[in-house]
Amino acid sequence: MMVRKAAIIAASMLFVLVLVSTNNEVARFLASTKYKDSVTTATNEQDKHSERIRLLSIINNEAPKLAIQPVNARIDRVWRAIPGYNGLVVDIEKTLEAALLVPPTDAIPFVFKEVEPNIKLNDLGPHPIYRGNPNKKMISLMINVAWGNEYLDSILNTLKTEQVKATFFLDGSWLNKNKELAVRIQSEGHEMSNHAYTHPDMRTLNRQSQYNQIAKTEALLKTSLQVDNQWFAPPSGSFNQTTVQIAEEMGLKTVLWTIDTIDWQKPPADYVVRKIAAKLEPGALILMHPTATTRDALAGMIRVAKAKGYAIGTVSETLSSNRIPAAVEGAD
Repeated sequence: MMVRKAAIIAASMLFVLVLVSTNNEVARFLASTKYKDSVTTATNEQDKHSERIRLLSIINNEAPKLAIQPVNARIDRVWRAIPGYNGLVVDIEKTLEAALLVPPTDAIPFVFKEVEPNIKLNDLGPHPIYRGNPNKKMISLMINVAWGNEYLDSILNTLKTEQVKATFFLDGSWLNKNKELAVRIQSEGHEMSNHAYTHPDMRTLNRQSQYNQIAKTEALLKTSLQVDNQWFAPPSGSFNQTTVQIAEEMGLKTVLWTIDTIDWQKPPADYVVRKIAAKLEPGALILMHPTATTRDALAGMIRVAKAKGYAIGTVSETLSSNRIPAAVEGAD
């Protein structure tokens, strides 16, 4: 009996010794693993930090070489007020973030942000505008509406098919009688602007009469269409400095055109398309009306412009200093 107890005690002690030894080995293993993990983590963090420093150095070195300076708005002897054009600088932080996501062997994907010019269009004061900035490869279709309802449906269908937005300058008396049609034009994404009220020769009017012509249509644009307008196009291009000054006081810039289709003279559609193709230039504002000629020539004009690599935007888009997206600029 005593021998059996002694054997049990000895076996128990041996088990305890083995257990303690095993636990010690496990503890040492776990401690070793934890140490290795901490070393690996520290190494990874150090590598990431080193890579950030390396990339940041390259980005900071390349950024000045890639910058494009903005172009100030200016007064031209012929074209009068010309809008500025935004520059581009490297966005350091976003470029670094993007670079850290690609393999180290890949080129750095530089990210840019726009920089506005020091002198903007609104800084130039009351001057007429005939075109956008020549560095901006965008054009606009200006459609002056005082008559010609019978052609508007076809013109709007063509604009929709070609996925182009135009700027419609509305005669106030026309808008007063054709609100439903004006709402349709606006609902299809086109820009609505001011073309006086009764299509007068503005330069023959006194100051108060000029003011009334612009103000009455401006009020209609706001009440009928809830438009926050920026532009005034004088009927027949007739204006004087008083016209420009009054528009400026009302928060409007006076807009003329770069290329006139002269569609009211009823030239053949192919003649108009050829004329546009020959005279297109960056920033061009193309004047037209809802006529049979424009109805028949519009698709051709748009396709010629697109084929030459021009973006087509509203007057607001063309005369803004915002850059055209790089994908569009590089399409030529």
